[in-house]
Amino acid sequence: MKTFTKLMAATALSAVAATAASAGGHAQKWDMPMAYSATNFHSENGVAFADCVREGTGGAIDITVHASGSLFKGADIKRAIQTGQVPIGERLLSGHQNENAIFGFDSVPFLATSYDASAELFAAAKPTLEGILADQNLTLLYSVPWPPQGLYFKKEVNSVAEMEGIKFRSYNNATSRLAELTGMQPVTIEAAEISQAFATGVAESMVSSGATGYDRKVWESLTHFYEVDAWLPYNHVMVNSDVWGGLDADTQGAMMACADTAAAAGLEASIAYTEFTLNGLREGGMTVGPAGDQLVDDLKEVGATMTSEWLEAAGDDGAAIVDAFKASMN
Repeated sequence: MKTFTKLMAATALSAVAATAASAGGHAQKWDMPMAYSATNFHSENGVAFADCVREGTGGAIDITVHASGSLFKGADIKRAIQTGQVPIGERLLSGHQNENAIFGFDSVPFLATSYDASAELFAAAKPTLEGILADQNLTLLYSVPWPPQGLYFKKEVNSVAEMEGIKFRSYNNATSRLAELTGMQPVTIEAAEISQAFATGVAESMVSSGATGYDRKVWESLTHFYEVDAWLPYNHVMVNSDVWGGLDADTQGAMMACADTAAAAGLEASIAYTEFTLNGLREGGMTVGPAGDQLVDDLKEVGATMTSEWLEAAGDDGAAIVDAFKASMN
């Protein structure tokens, strides 16, 4: 996992070296909250981005990454950036669908189930997403997808009927609705609290990537991971727009060069991390593999319901995103 960070730094520094000397002025110390563990690839990518920015701006912008929700919990990071409590941070925007349904574009079940499809969906949604964020005093720097989402359980599950009553960790509207439609009990749990929640029985199941399960060693409490490839949600690194507007053009250019490289490096790491973490779950003793036909069919019915509900909530903007996405896939 260290290779991509070195590659990122080297690539970005060559692109922004010319701007380093022009950054000038006193160094700005920026705190960057992130919700996931320091060893998670998103967090490592964030550290590499921070290093790149420090070098690329000649030290004008000095970013310190705070992983594992240590500075702000995941649910509070977006608001902290908006209000200027911190100038920059990373957030899973699908956790804010209550504000705007468009934030959940990447959590519509079985709409985009591969990296290629996910990239097309993000491209279709990005202009609308950036417009919404701009209205909230946020500027999007880069976005990185998680690996495909699968289902974790502490027992063998072969159908939706067998999920009845299971306590299910939710982290956004989509996961809460998935729990409701499958008869499970949704329990809101932050990423940093996952291990404890499973160990104490507060939760018994979740939908997440192999990366989250591996990072939190969920094999200590859970037994099965089903590869259903439900969706690939994105983490987004955003900066306060007032702060961003106060930077000179050279500094902005240097940071955007680093952001572009972070997006590419993060994607590469996500793809590589997928198989690595699934193997890690297996080594931990979990049963890992595709879901059975009955479970897949049941989940597709649930996905169709959730897609219809999201389209209704997202209105014309949501329909335009889905139409553009489908057109790009033809």
